[in-house]
Amino acid sequence: MRILLLSNQPERTTRLMMFKATLESQGQHVIVPQFSSRGWMQIAREVKQVLAKQRPDVLHLFNVPDIIFHGLGKLKGSSYGKLIYDYRSPWGVELQMSFGPLARPAGEYFERELARAADAITAVNRPLADKVRSYVPDLKKPLFIVNNYPARSFLQKSKISGLSENDERPIVFMGRISRQEGIGNLLRLIRNIPEQPFWIIGDGPFSRWYLRDLPKNARFFGWQPHDKVAGLISQARICLIPHSESLLTPYATDRSVWKLNEYLLLGKTVVASGITQEEKRKNLMVVKREKLEEAVRDSLLREPEKLTTEDYRFWDRNDRTIREAYESL
Repeated sequence: MRILLLSNQPERTTRLMMFKATLESQGQHVIVPQFSSRGWMQIAREVKQVLAKQRPDVLHLFNVPDIIFHGLGKLKGSSYGKLIYDYRSPWGVELQMSFGPLARPAGEYFERELARAADAITAVNRPLADKVRSYVPDLKKPLFIVNNYPARSFLQKSKISGLSENDERPIVFMGRISRQEGIGNLLRLIRNIPEQPFWIIGDGPFSRWYLRDLPKNARFFGWQPHDKVAGLISQARICLIPHSESLLTPYATDRSVWKLNEYLLLGKTVVASGITQEEKRKNLMVVKREKLEEAVRDSLLREPEKLTTEDYRFWDRNDRTIREAYESL
């Protein structure tokens, strides 16, 4: 089976690359097109050209921004065989947060179009599966939940990388330095807990502005390659996800946030806000934004629980589900 995996920035879409590795291990021929521009209109044109040239048996597209894929359902049968729609984020909700409530129906129009055109749907967690199912209540489409869990190799990377000469046990934040990922909440914690070292791993277009008066108990690493990230996380005492509650909170869960699952995989205590907990997870504490400091101070008083075999969540537990999704076609 010839499968084309489609995203506007495939090299930065971790989920797409994880699907690629799984499908190739199952003997499928996988095509991942690259694009000459990040402009939406140019990508939309190139997508149609790629499909006309490759004519894959299956087109598996990974949503956001969904407008790029407008009209692809009409090409089914001529430029490709079957369509799988991967619903990994509610784009309409994202638009509402950026541009106001009038933008949400526009984004959800394109989500609905793709969901109705799809022969099967994959979703990253149960809340998103329920949301995308609401677009096609009258159609019995196969729907499969494929959670965002790390590869087994991430655990090994933590043992061979990092800064072993440093014996700090910091509180670690990893992510984009932005208001959306809680930089304000993070800086407040850094100032309110001056006796505790903090490491900030990541970057963003306004990182220098946000971190211009960084307290002495915080260390900024900037962007780091993923291989090194595992080693840095392995030295953490606590890992933070300090998001504020928002319209996205019901859809961001412990089964879909990559870095949360990487932290837990390494046996770290995780204090998170602005997300929803789907299942009870060892060493995970989900609190409201205003309770972050209390939760961090409480977590500093105890060590994380030891993990057992049942506590580990690896990407390969999705292998069977991915196979079934393609067999459903």
